[in-house]
Amino acid sequence: MVKPVDDRSFDIDVLGADIPVLVEFGASWCPPCRMLVQILEEIAAERAGSLLVVSIDVDANAATQARFGVMSLPTMLLFKAGEPLRQAVGLMPKGRLLQFVDEALATAA
Repeated sequence: MVKPVDDRSFDIDVLGADIPVLVEFGASWCPPCRMLVQILEEIAAERAGSLLVVSIDVDANAATQARFGVMSLPTMLLFKAGEPLRQAVGLMPKGRLLQFVDEALATAA
C-alpha cells in the first residue's frame, strides 16, 4: 500500500495529489526506516482514499532529499495541496504518527 516514488515522479505523485500525502524519506540501510515500514503499511491501508502514503529512497533520489532539506532518517513530510504542512524526524509509534498527521491536517483546514 505504500507507494514508492522517485525524483521524476515526486511532483506528479505527491505535489499533484488530490488528497494529503505522507512522504517517508528513508534508506534501506537505516534500521529505524525498516522498522517504520509496517507502521506505514498499516496507516496506508487504514486511511486509503483519504491519505496517500509514499516512500522515497534518499540514496537514489538525492535531488528530492536536497529540495526539502532532509538531513536525518527517517523523515516524514506531510503534504496537502502540493504544500508541505509539517515534518517529523525519527521512528515513532503508529499512534503518535497518526496524531502527527491528524493535528497537521486539522490545523491546515
